[in-house]
Amino acid sequence: METAFHRSWLTILIGLAVLLEAMIAAAAIAVGSAGYVAELVVLPRPVLISAIVLLMAAVAAWGIRESVAIAGAMTLVEVAGLVIIIAAGFAADPGSIRTLPDTLLPPLGDAAAVSGVLSASLIAFFAFIGFDDIVNLVEEARHPKRDLPRALAAMLVIVTLIYILVCFVVVRGVPAEDMASTDAPISLLFERLTGFSPLAITLIAVVATMNGVVIVLIMAARVAYGMARKGRLPAWIERVSPRTRTPLTATALITAFVLVLALFTPLEILAETTSVVILAVFFVVNLALLWLKLRQVPAPESGFRVPIVVPALGAAGCPGLLIGPLVLGP
Repeated sequence: METAFHRSWLTILIGLAVLLEAMIAAAAIAVGSAGYVAELVVLPRPVLISAIVLLMAAVAAWGIRESVAIAGAMTLVEVAGLVIIIAAGFAADPGSIRTLPDTLLPPLGDAAAVSGVLSASLIAFFAFIGFDDIVNLVEEARHPKRDLPRALAAMLVIVTLIYILVCFVVVRGVPAEDMASTDAPISLLFERLTGFSPLAITLIAVVATMNGVVIVLIMAARVAYGMARKGRLPAWIERVSPRTRTPLTATALITAFVLVLALFTPLEILAETTSVVILAVFFVVNLALLWLKLRQVPAPESGFRVPIVVPALGAAGCPGLLIGPLVLGP
């Protein structure tokens, strides 16, 4: 931000916005996770939410290698669960795959339908929360210039494909009213598609949602630590444990905010607010990169370069998702 606009306050503002987005996202995922845990354990919802947040905070504070290894294992379980859902959906209705191309066509001739799609896209964008987290862990990578762009590109393709197929199976398999009325949508979907007990898929959903919480906590703590190290937050936040080499103070502070948000804010508000904040951050970041390229400011030798069309499309797309539903409202 400072390189592009020469405004230190803007850098601090964006950093705080990233922290806010991360805390809201972690709170939203924790609330969603509690919905699945409640299918297995009969406890008050605040108790479940608190236990999930504190347990995942302990994992995040354990050590970067240990926490990333656990998150990686959780991710494999999560992907396996989604693949099972997709396979069950197509097995229950084999002919549905022929309608997939038509389902993906946008309703360009209907302004109300387009507005609905854009409104849903703002919530759906929540599924892509986390890709920005990878950038904040760049110091943990051995070859970030080579590995991070490849990882981001591959994961964007994989996540988009899985998201589309899961949504397609949901639309074909379960009425929208039923999905909206449950706190454990994946469990309900699996039960309707297969007729089997949803216990296994519920356990997978618990692992998947907890995985989201721990990843976001790891990222947010390191953002707070980095800002403190550069003097943009109080110095005591940058304290690192000599044993685990993790920013314990930052992790504890982030965890406290996440816990408050998760306990006192509805899930829908958390998810929508997360998308709005991160889209605003992405807009400013893309605008900064676009401005640097227009001024032909040389990129660092260690940095990854993208063509100017990338920040241009990003700067145009982010506000489109934010204001599109209002402009095209029915």
